Amino acid sequence: MEAYLDNSATTRPCPAAVEAMAECMRGGFYNPSALYGHAVEAERALYRARVTVAASVEAGEGNVVFTSGGTESDNLAIFGTLGALRGQGTVLYSAAEHPAVKNACREAAGQYGCDVAEIPLNARGMLDLSAFEKMLTPQVRLICVMQVCNETGAVMPLKEVVALRDACVPLAAIHVDGVQGYLRVPFSMRALGVQTYAISAHKVHGPKGVGALIVREGLRLKPQMFGGGQQNNLRSGTENTSGIAGFAAAVAQYLPLEAAQIKLGEMKRIAVETLSARVPGFQVLGPALNDSDAAPHILYAAFPPVRAETMVHALEAVGVMVGTGSACSSKKSKRSDVLIAMGVPPKLMDSAVRLSFGVDNTVEEIRYACDAISSQYQLLARFTRR
Repeated sequence: MEAYLDNSATTRPCPAAVEAMAECMRGGFYNPSALYGHAVEAERALYRARVTVAASVEAGEGNVVFTSGGTESDNLAIFGTLGALRGQGTVLYSAAEHPAVKNACREAAGQYGCDVAEIPLNARGMLDLSAFEKMLTPQVRLICVMQVCNETGAVMPLKEVVALRDACVPLAAIHVDGVQGYLRVPFSMRALGVQTYAISAHKVHGPKGVGALIVREGLRLKPQMFGGGQQNNLRSGTENTSGIAGFAAAVAQYLPLEAAQIKLGEMKRIAVETLSARVPGFQVLGPALNDSDAAPHILYAAFPPVRAETMVHALEAVGVMVGTGSACSSKKSKRSDVLIAMGVPPKLMDSAVRLSFGVDNTVEEIRYACDAISSQYQLLARFTRR
């Protein structure tokens, strides 16, 4: 048996997405900006895709800008927002942010003459709301807080963030990196007063190389790509029609939110309960299993004294694939910024492994993975220096 449990890094494209892409490349390959009939149909297909994606977050079709993925969406939101503002100010981002947000904030702040500051986390990996409130000075222009931490699975308190913004700095924009929360944790552009929301297709069983930025109506963004003026001049360039078709198909076939949360949550429960009983020293990093602010699909856990890299390779040998945190930085030898911000001891950081579940995983796969982790731990722990 093989168990792929690194769904936060990427997911297996669903059959509907693969077929939609193939069909688009076979018969719908026309440039949607051209004037003949087949091109007009390609443009209509883009419209239908926008409607599908927009409806999934309770937004309007005109609020969707298709991009190459989450990183571009984050960059368009951050550089675009600051580029459209006049005057200097302060940019805030949470210590849990993905490098696509954190590094973009630092670069954009320097480019536009802004100050930048990191919002601290508490020991559970949650945004420190007290510290955040004190940072909300009149100079704040942009606030970046992710929906779900890609490492710990902490669901950030976005409602409280918006309420504090409204009370203290109502003109500041809020950007939410929704890459790890989209379709798995509730989100509504209609109900939540944020300005931009970034999503990525390959995290929800769509293709790589396509994503979207959902933009609140009325927000001014400075384009970051210039050319033919496609997508209301916000993202020039011929649209990736086949990728967008696959994205929309994946969104359309994804399990309804409640069903997805139940399925993902059950797999996480089995994993936590089984590993807690079998692995000495097993420790969940971040919110506990039954906490209301714990995402159902991410389990970040420590297996001291076994090092994470050792465990990952040992599990791969028996057909179990897991991660060690952010896939975008897992090949770098530095420790997790998120765990450092949480105050996690080094010995736990060095043994931290991330299991992330997808809606196409099965309970049998989870049980097989737990058996493998338990047996590999028993073997490796005997030969690990303490």
